[in-house]
Amino acid sequence: MNIGIPKERRPFEYRVGLSPAGVEILRQEEHIVLVEHEAGIMAGFTDETYEQAGARIVYSTEEVYGRVDLVLKVSRPTEEEMIYMQPGSALAGLLHLPSARQSRIKLLLDKKITAIAWEQIQEADGSLPVLRPSSQIGGAMAAEVAARLLHSDQGGRGILLGGIPGVPPAEVVILGAGTVGTYAARAFIGLGAHVTVLDKDINSLQRISEYGMNVVTMLSTERNIMRCCEFADALIGAVLVPGARAPLLVSREMVRKMKSRSVIIDLSIDEGGCVETSRPTTHDRPSYIEENVVHYCVPNMPGIVARTATHGFVNVATPYILQIANLGVEKAMAENPAIEMAINTYQGEIRHLSLWSS
Repeated sequence: MNIGIPKERRPFEYRVGLSPAGVEILRQEEHIVLVEHEAGIMAGFTDETYEQAGARIVYSTEEVYGRVDLVLKVSRPTEEEMIYMQPGSALAGLLHLPSARQSRIKLLLDKKITAIAWEQIQEADGSLPVLRPSSQIGGAMAAEVAARLLHSDQGGRGILLGGIPGVPPAEVVILGAGTVGTYAARAFIGLGAHVTVLDKDINSLQRISEYGMNVVTMLSTERNIMRCCEFADALIGAVLVPGARAPLLVSREMVRKMKSRSVIIDLSIDEGGCVETSRPTTHDRPSYIEENVVHYCVPNMPGIVARTATHGFVNVATPYILQIANLGVEKAMAENPAIEMAINTYQGEIRHLSLWSS
């Protein structure tokens, strides 16, 4: 199979769809890999490193899309990139199509492109293995971001997360006890914050409760969320419904009742966000103030730790990439239900994509 690795074009997206190690594995199976010039440079992967792994370097965006059967990306392609794609080819990436413009989805359908959303690869036990590294990174980064945004010079309440003797630590509320919420809780607890985690799954809360005395767990209900918003210094949205828009759990009215200059970090913004007042931001302008609360809603948080994020992705995605490359998309779908669950568009039809209105 001919496989293309384009350079990411969205602002502050420094990851790349495949590392040189991944290229080497594909070349061992005699697949042809085309890598766009300097596609991996911001993740620390030079063209020379890719060539040593067996890739061919190409200098045209049109070529890396137009000569391949499968495109491996990180973020959702721009409209221009989609135009370059060959009809009937396949696209794999962290696509988050439920939050995409419907015109982009229509273009995928019109060109009969098979869209494989890595974030929806789902095993029989319900786990999302390819999404996991990004979730782990985002959760861990949330504590770093919150610590900074709570500083007075950032517009925050002027609070040290861990407090000091005689001064209590920050109150952190995390909505969701999945991978993102778990790693966020670990990071915040490690910095000394007092953490409250809400989720509908009692087993997930049981796991979180074993982290120590600095964590409280609660069932996620509208009443409990409202109560927690009122005392939170930092509120972390970590909600995910695979293949669908994130549910809106925090209303504008709840935000109004939060402490002045408290912080919201909506890690669900890739799927549309779980806070009514959230809107996507970028790494150069990551935060804004609404209802007197600091909001941070950057969709591609892991994009600025590109090397760690790319290695983490390749570690877990390689078996699925190999199966698709070796068998072809149709046979891989038939033999592996986890891959079939990640198919969003196929032969001009919608598959496993919850948000679509004609």
